[in-house]
Amino acid sequence: MVLKVTNKVFQHNWKILGLWLDLRKCSKSTFDHSDLTEALIELCQKRHFVSGDNITQDILINGHFNYGHLGMELKRNLATNWWGLMVLSREQVFGVQSPHQLKGNQNYDNGSMKLVDVAALQALLNKKDVNKDILKGHIILRPNLLQGAIRAYIKSLNLVNRKLPFGLAEIGVCYQPFPVSKCSAVCHVLRSAEVELASLVWFSSPRTSGHWLDYWVRQRLMWWRKFAKSPSSFTASDSQDQDGIKGTMLYFKFPWGKEPIETLVNLEDSSLVREHHGNKSSLQGRDGRKNVVPHVLSVCANLDRGVIAFLFDSLQLTEKVDSKLSINKKKVLKLHPFLAPFKVALDMGKGPTVELRQVCEVLFRELSERRITVWPGYLETMHMSLEQLSVRYDEMGVIFSIVINETTLENGLVQLRNRDTTMKEMVHISEVRDFLTKYIQKS
Repeated sequence: MVLKVTNKVFQHNWKILGLWLDLRKCSKSTFDHSDLTEALIELCQKRHFVSGDNITQDILINGHFNYGHLGMELKRNLATNWWGLMVLSREQVFGVQSPHQLKGNQNYDNGSMKLVDVAALQALLNKKDVNKDILKGHIILRPNLLQGAIRAYIKSLNLVNRKLPFGLAEIGVCYQPFPVSKCSAVCHVLRSAEVELASLVWFSSPRTSGHWLDYWVRQRLMWWRKFAKSPSSFTASDSQDQDGIKGTMLYFKFPWGKEPIETLVNLEDSSLVREHHGNKSSLQGRDGRKNVVPHVLSVCANLDRGVIAFLFDSLQLTEKVDSKLSINKKKVLKLHPFLAPFKVALDMGKGPTVELRQVCEVLFRELSERRITVWPGYLETMHMSLEQLSVRYDEMGVIFSIVINETTLENGLVQLRNRDTTMKEMVHISEVRDFLTKYIQKS
């Protein structure tokens, strides 16, 4: 009788063990691309990376969305690092700024967004007599930043004493239409997408332009991979546009397939000569002892698509089974320390509220002086457990969370949690600032 009962217990436990092992197999690799996309959209809206109704895969990839507070900080960090590397750390690269609106230009007429007088457009729709001069006087919204750099070329050439090579850089919003044809089989609607581009236009002699294009392809691919959890997701391949211009495209492998994030092309001298009305003598720069009209290399990155790429790259989904055999789903954004919107979250634990808040405020100021962004969790009025705080900050991509409690008041120790290792340790508050500074700088 005892043996029989024991066998039943053994069989029951074996079934439970088998079920537990099956559940343990759940990991990020078991999620298909639709699961990953839905999970990211949900997280981005919940944690204020993007905002808007009915966010879809197409809307994300085409930039037709608004940023939330954390998304804006993420994009700002990406742009700041781009500018620091491409402009501030190079001798022959200078910043420029071009207008958003341009008068009608044949270089922009095809596929560009235009501002047209409402009265003229209404007359056209009503099939009345239309003032053709009004239609011709339309304003074009710039689709890229190339033309602004080309227009600034001659003045910039004098700035560098006519010596080649040199580059002009700009970060700015551009307006690129994309078709949406979901309303019917024959309906095609154009929606304007505001995308932020980071552009370097590099002017070099024809003799060295091929070398420089190869150089920039290597540099740009290394830059994207530097911040990635999976560097191999960023790749490069040869490309050719509708006009037959050859170049290189940098891609990111999204869950549904590859999408371009940066374009590098050698436009030779045609666009430069055309913009400055064929006056080649004023365009010549010095290549050693020779005077030559330079080739134009365009290096243009889509920062909005880059933000979405790094969100997908950093997202980790896991399913863990607790002691009650319940499945707990967890999302973590393991953003690179340079990109994370907030490096540190600062919270209060148990203890006298007034004194703990004063300590938090002092530490907040000290970290801010070191340009370490801090999420002020101690200002929250709703109490959350440490486990709930960990879930929240993992989804926000916060690297470290610090808890100030009554132990801090007694002996100066704070609890420090690392997002990537989930390890918690006690650190003296006097060491926190230097530790975080070194950690971020070495990343």
